[in-house]
Formats: sequence, structure tokens, C-alpha cells
Amino acid sequence: PGPVRAALREAEEETGLDPSGVQVFGVLPRLYIPVSGFVVTPVLGWWRVPSPVGVVDRGETARVFTVPVADLTDPAHRVTTRHPSGHVGPAFLVEDALVWGFTAGVIDRILHYAGWEVAWDRGKQVPLDWRS
Repeated sequence: PGPVRAALREAEEETGLDPSGVQVFGVLPRLYIPVSGFVVTPVLGWWRVPSPVGVVDRGETARVFTVPVADLTDPAHRVTTRHPSGHVGPAFLVEDALVWGFTAGVIDRILHYAGWEVAWDRGKQVPLDWRS
């Protein structure tokens, strides 16, 4: 079905997003995720016409929330975290949540290449269970 159709289908299945309200900008190169063994193709889009979203399947999604770009670029919200495999990667403390892993990695690179990244303390590390 192609990466765009697959991404929109997954977003709808996992969050209830109405795909007709998304304007797709492009498809990033395929990325291999060593921890899972999956190859993922990120699809970038603008949520042009917001629709109600939420957790549709708890087996797939724990929480759904939106975050202003300004919160993602704020150095106070930028941290790193360590996966049990030992990999250390970027993370974000936003909306009383820790956004990490693949999602945080894609956001981090988008901010960097868009020229929106603000210097932040890459030595500030939080555990994955930072709220436990």
C-alpha cells in the first residue's frame, strides 16, 4: 500500500485520527530500528484539519497528546535517556510524559535539520521510569 497509506492507516487505527485532515509533506528514508528489528519509514505531515483523537487500542497506544513545537525546542524539556540495551538517545519531558525512542529520535532530527534546535544539555539524563 505504500508508506503514506500505511502511516495514515496506523494513525487512524491507533489514535482515531481522520486521515483526510492530514496534508502529507514527504517521506523520509527508511530507518532500521536495532532494538525491534523493524524497518520503519517515517512520513511527515501537517494536521491541517484537526479531528478528535485518543487511545483506540491500549495494546498499541498508551496516551495521545499534542505538544507545541516551542515546548519541543525548549532546552528545559530536552533530556537523554538510556534504553536497557545501553543505547542513549534524545528524549523530551512534555505534557507530564517522557517522549523517547524512535519518536524522540525523529523529532530531534527534524528540529535539528529545520534549524529550530536550541542548544541543550545533552548530559542531562533521566531513567525510562522517571515517574515511577
